[in-house]
This record gives sequence, C-alpha cells and structure tokens, in this order.
Amino acid sequence: MKTVGRSRPRRLVVVVGTGTEVGKTWISARLLERWRAEGLSVAARKPAQSFAPGENPTDAEVLGNASGEAPTTVCPEHRWYAVAVAPPMAARRLGRDPITRQGLLSELCWPEEPVDVGLVETAGGLRSPQADDGDALDLTSALEPDAVLLIADAGLGTISAVRLAASALSNQELPWIVVLNRYDADDQLHVENRQWLADVDGLDVFTGDPEGLTTLAGALCGPSRTRRR
Repeated sequence: MKTVGRSRPRRLVVVVGTGTEVGKTWISARLLERWRAEGLSVAARKPAQSFAPGENPTDAEVLGNASGEAPTTVCPEHRWYAVAVAPPMAARRLGRDPITRQGLLSELCWPEEPVDVGLVETAGGLRSPQADDGDALDLTSALEPDAVLLIADAGLGTISAVRLAASALSNQELPWIVVLNRYDADDQLHVENRQWLADVDGLDVFTGDPEGLTTLAGALCGPSRTRRR
C-alpha cells in the first residue's frame, strides 16, 4: 500500500517494539525533534492508542508536541481508548466498535503537501494486536515503509527479544534496523548486548543515547542504511 490517505511522505518510517514499555514514543519524539531542528518537515501518526485512565500525556500528545501537530491529528480522537490493554481489546471493554486493519489504514492521512519524513508508531510489541484482524507486523507490512525501527531495551533479555522480532520482520522482507533504548556505554551488559547483535547476528544496531540518536536521524534521512533481510 504505497499511498495511504493524502500525499505519502517522501520518507516513511514505522516504529515497532520488541514489547511494550521499551520506549518507542520517547525515541520517536527525539527523532522528530532532531529532524525539525534540521529544517525537515515532519508528520507523526499513531493509528490507535490505549492508555490508563488519567494518563498524561498520552503517546499522541507526546508525538504531537514533537512534530508540531495537534494530538487528534496524530491519532484520531475516536481511536483513543482509555484502557491499558491492546487497542482492539480496549475497544471491546469500552463497548466501542470493532477495530479493523483496513479501517486504521484508511484513516492514516498525511498533509496535503508531502512532508520530508512521516513517522508511524504502532502500539505495544511487534505482534501486539492493533485491530481485530491484524497486529503491528501486519500494519507495518501494509504500509511498505522505507525503514522500520525495532526498539528494544538495552538490558537483560534483549538478544532473544530482538532475534524473535527480527525473524518476523525478515519474513516480511521489511527494511529494519535495531535501536537499543536506555543504552548506557558504562554498563558492560549493554555494551556486550550491542556487540553480540552486531558481530554475531550481523545486525545494524543504533543506540538511544544522544549521540546514537543524532547518527540515526541522519542515517534515516540520507542514503538508506536499512536492509531487507
């Protein structure tokens, strides 16, 4: 699906995670801020978001603050679900209409004038339901992005989590790279995890520290470093 809604961004980036609470929104916001600071036009989209009642700010609010858009432009108001479970499960609990993958895709509208970078952030982990008939992997594949960022925690257990998600992304022939969030260069485990993923698994691995994010922001908007595996 090369075109969704209005003009497709010149470069489309989809952000997925190895699980929930790995920092997808934080990484996304920092990248959007860096691109804007470099003079690039950006747009952020969150097809659906679920959250705990009273949670403030929501993901759409964080992304909108970083991209300069209204939160309800980032995520349509009727796709806000105030229950902290996967969006289609939240819709059921709240007695709302079922969520379909096609419904989410049809609502994903971009500005009239093409933006330099469009970023779509999914909910939860890579195989977390986004709709009754599709998960984050399904949604990502349908969007045919120029790059997929797989966000993972830098600590214990990340090698297994990254490998499992990487296998699913590779099966779909999606162009993806790994970002280790909360990376601390002084933490031996973090350093060893990064080296293992890069040296043993041969993966492109960026870090979520300021230097790593600056490098990542430039790589995503220059000649592609992502590979279809």
